[in-house]
Amino acid sequence: MFWPMLAVALGFLGIAVLGVLGVRVFLEARRLGQEVARTAERIDRAAGDLERAAAGLARGADTLRRD
Repeated sequence: MFWPMLAVALGFLGIAVLGVLGVRVFLEARRLGQEVARTAERIDRAAGDLERAAAGLARGADTLRRD
């Protein structure tokens, strides 16, 4: 009777460990997704700044050519 009880206890323990690890993976994946979203927003802002700077530079170059 000892071995079947030990097998059940170890099976339960294994499922509990897998559950805890699953929760940790879920939380880390969610954190990574939030970080990716923040980084994408920063990249988008930087691309907008670069586009505005390039447009201003292009207008300045047109002004120089006309002179």
